[in-house]
Amino acid sequence: MEIDVVLPAGGRIGGEFADEAGTEVKALIRLGGRTVLERTVVALRATRAMCGALSQSGRIRCGKRADFVSEARTDVVLPEGDSGPENIFRALRYLRDNPAAGAGTADSRRVLIVTTDLPFLTADALRGFLLACPKTADICLPVITREAFQKPFPDSVNQYVPLRDGHWTLGCAFLVNADALERSRASIERVFAARKSQLAMALLLGPVFVLRFLLLRLGVPDIERRCARILGCAAAAVHGCAPELAYDIDLPGDYRYAVEWHQDTQGASR
Repeated sequence: MEIDVVLPAGGRIGGEFADEAGTEVKALIRLGGRTVLERTVVALRATRAMCGALSQSGRIRCGKRADFVSEARTDVVLPEGDSGPENIFRALRYLRDNPAAGAGTADSRRVLIVTTDLPFLTADALRGFLLACPKTADICLPVITREAFQKPFPDSVNQYVPLRDGHWTLGCAFLVNADALERSRASIERVFAARKSQLAMALLLGPVFVLRFLLLRLGVPDIERRCARILGCAAAAVHGCAPELAYDIDLPGDYRYAVEWHQDTQGASR
């Protein structure tokens, strides 16, 4: 199966963080001489070669600036919208309205969405996720345990959701059925608005779920089933995914850790 890729790339940082990183656009943060966006595209193209999961032409869409084309050799750059979801849905509409430009078919419009703030993303991490996604699911997202995340990134700071079956964090790659995602747009936008607050996310699931969440009586399967009902489509939490899918740069501390980690890794390889 051939899959197109959407890279929402309009995320901003500001103030001292932007001064330290040398850019106001998260995707253009540089590590080891390359932007995070460029690293992402390199990993994606290698994934195509490794498992044939992407279109043979390697078409990749992203939003925001024209210099992204020269920076990372993306195939189509779309005008930026007012929010992350809007950028994603603009790309999905482009694929729908230009079927000859995309890899998906009318019967199966599976699209891989990858955020552009993952400094440690690798082809192996993407390949493992793609191969583990159930074919019957409309929305697949990686879930990673606290123990698995901290093994390659000790002393890093991350937010974990405490559940009955462990402490979990979400990865930032999503394999979706484009038609199902568009039908669920209102719910997707509410989730995006609440994404920084565990309580706000729980409230989206309903008051009973809030109580069960506070009492640690929720597990990943419970949330998976509830999300499927709210979104009106088949949702799947993909276990055993690589921690590199979950390390994103949101705060200055994330950036500093990534710089130090990259420097240490490069030094050890010499």
